This record gives sequence, C-alpha cells and structure tokens, in this order.
Amino acid sequence: MATVNIDRLLQACITQGASDIHLTCERPPVFRIDGRLRSLETKVLDADDTVALMKSITPERNQQELQEEGGTDFGFAYGDQGRFRVSVFKQKGNVTIVLRLIPSRILTFEEIGLPKICAALCRRPRGMFLVTGPTGCGKTTTLATMVDYINENFDRHIVTIEEPIEYYHKHKKSIINQREVGVDVPSFSEALRRVLRQDPDVILVGELRDLETIEAAVRSAETGHLVFSTVHTTSAAGTVTRLIDVFPVNQQEQIRIQLSSNLVAVLSQALCPLATGKGRIAAYEFMVVTPAIANLIRENKTYRIDSSIQTGKKLGMQLLDEHLWQLYDTGKITLTEMLDKARQPGALHDKAMGKMPGGKGKEAAGSEEDLGPILRI
Repeated sequence: MATVNIDRLLQACITQGASDIHLTCERPPVFRIDGRLRSLETKVLDADDTVALMKSITPERNQQELQEEGGTDFGFAYGDQGRFRVSVFKQKGNVTIVLRLIPSRILTFEEIGLPKICAALCRRPRGMFLVTGPTGCGKTTTLATMVDYINENFDRHIVTIEEPIEYYHKHKKSIINQREVGVDVPSFSEALRRVLRQDPDVILVGELRDLETIEAAVRSAETGHLVFSTVHTTSAAGTVTRLIDVFPVNQQEQIRIQLSSNLVAVLSQALCPLATGKGRIAAYEFMVVTPAIANLIRENKTYRIDSSIQTGKKLGMQLLDEHLWQLYDTGKITLTEMLDKARQPGALHDKAMGKMPGGKGKEAAGSEEDLGPILRI
C-alpha cells in the first residue's frame, strides 16, 4: 500500500471544501464536509502512518509537548493556500491528528450574515463583545471579520492573544499585533496582565476559560478598551450566568455590577448545513446590553433576559430559535436541523406541525449516516 502524503491530503481538503481532516489509527483519513464526516478512498492508517504524518508537520517544541503532556496544538501555513489549526493527541497509546482549515480570505459582515448593528458596536471605544457557541460553530471566523472591519476602517492599535493564531491579519489602517500563547507569551492571563502597558485600543482574547482570564478581560474593558472574546455557551443569558458562576459567591455581586456596566453585546451562533446538502449557514442569537438588560444583570434576573431580547428587535436583537425558524420557514434548513439546534425544540416542532404546507424547509437529500460516501484524492 502506498503511504499517505500529507501535502495531497491538505490540497484535497482545500479543493473539496472540507473544514476538518481526521487522521486516526485503524481508519482511512476522514474529511468533514458541510458538517458530515466522509472517509477517503485510501489506505487504512496504522500507528507508523500517524507518527510519520505528525512528524511531517509538527514543530520540535510541539513534538516535545506531545511526549510530555499527551497532546499539543499549533497552527501552520500550507503555502499561500490556507492555514491549518492542528490538534495532535494520543489515544490508546497511538498518535491522532485533527486539522481544521482556516480560510485564507476573511469574510465580510454581509457574507456571514451578521446583524448590521455589529458594525456600529465595533466603533465603540470601550466594552466587552462576546461571541459564543459550541466548538466548530464559526466563532473564530466571526471575530476575524470584526477585527478586520476595525483594521480596515479605524486607526486603532489591536492586540490579539490566541492559542494558536488562526487568521493572520495584515496592518491596514490600524496596527495589529498578534501574540500566540506558548510561543510569544506563556499564558492568556500573563498576556492580559501586560497588554495594558502596550497602548492597545482593541484587545482580542481567544477564549475566556478561567477566573483569572475573565477578571483581566473585564478589567481591560473597564479601563477603556474594546475587548472581544469567546465563551462555550449556547445562549446570551447563559453566557452572563456562566461568567458570574465562575467567581466565588462573595465576588459574584461585584462581577454582576462590572458586567452590567461593561458588557456591550453577546452573539451566540450555531452552524447549520443547508437543506440542499451543500454549504452551511449560521443561525444567530443576538443581545445588545441596553439599560434594561444591564439592570437585569445587576439584579441577578438573567432568567428575564430572553423576553428583553424579544422586545429589542429594532436593535437587531433576536433569539436563536427565532432565527432558526426563519431559516426553516424560507427553506434554507431542514426541520431536523432546526430541531437539533433549537433551545426549545418542542415549541418549534409544534409550530412546524401546525403550519400550513408550502414554504417548509426541504429535507436534505442523502443518507443521514455520519461516515457517509467515500471521497477520492
């Protein structure tokens, strides 16, 4: 059997529009295309194959981390055709690799369907703008679009703190400095501790994952900077609750006051395969922090945030389920997909069952089996 060539895999990933490559023992390589996993028609990988593939792309420092920690993450460029974010880890003693393709072109607000008010919020001199959602829902792409908009239109000093750096930004009207955790700085909290001495206007923190990072990000917003970051939550109200719950009980009152004053907006997103079976579309929940919502945060009444979002449509606010219904009602996504991604699938199912025929989302063609048709490279 011929060995699997990493360059051919990367090239095939780009030309076939895959978002991820999975390389694991006892399986041929697998691509994720439009959210579905597809096996390649090539040899089944063994332990030697995955080690050889890993060594062909992994820097020495990361190979050492893999040996010591059992896993490592890094980014690398495939010529000028695209960048990949790579996670290498061990399972059953064998090396496994997952590569995520980062598109070489940064999309515009219109192309990814962001609410129009996002552009106005990017002009704000201070505050915290959070993009949330599960892994693989496009949070990084959304943030890259917003950072690029600022870079194109305003003279700002933008500092990003990422692990690893995914989208590479060039200096445009702004100055942009990108710091990679593990390469340029040891940790998110250390980078945030030092960033305020670097005269930033805009700070992007890859992820708010612990108390120290959240504290530093809120402090940066408080001291007059615009801070962008991500959280793994699935709703705007849930994001506020998650941030507060990270803190000890005796500090929660204080963080509620800080968030009510400094949080600008929360954009929660889910990525849905189109009903045609080709391509994906993002569904958004969007909350702008109005004085009324700031009061709810301060008074610990986050359970009432959803009804405030429903009454804030003129600011572009919407609940995730409302947007999923629009996408289903216009035939863009299937009923199954709408119910899978919905926060209240029962209510949407009843609404769909009571709806007159016509205008309903077409069911996607093709098998629902995950490891679906075999691709050739």
